[in-house]
Amino acid sequence: MTLNRHNVRELAIQALFLLDSLPKQDVDAALQEVLALNSVTQTPDYLTFLVNGVRERLFQLDEQLTKHLKSGWSLARISRIDVNIMRLALFEVQNSPAVPAKVAINEALELTEQFSEPQSKKFINAVLSHFIEQVPSKHE
Repeated sequence: MTLNRHNVRELAIQALFLLDSLPKQDVDAALQEVLALNSVTQTPDYLTFLVNGVRERLFQLDEQLTKHLKSGWSLARISRIDVNIMRLALFEVQNSPAVPAKVAINEALELTEQFSEPQSKKFINAVLSHFIEQVPSKHE
């Protein structure tokens, strides 16, 4: 089975959610579990890049996202799946030059439709839209 980037992002969200739910879980073990659950036999390089990248930059990503939340809000108040979708999109915007920011954000919104509540889409779009403005040269 050939995976496209959207499929890889789906796997990444599943792995990130698993890692967030079980903090002592090893990244490689989480990836293997998600791949097995989805009947994927080989680990795509882009999946490893996304999951390891988000995990390595977790503090910085959370800090950046928190700056764009309404006063009195924290990431702890937001569902774990929504936080991980935003982390993944922000990481991709900042670290994957081959993917335009608008594409990364649109993919995040599709993942939100798949894995989250309907009202989350508007919220995630509002938070992530701030990051398109910060890297205009990538989107021109």
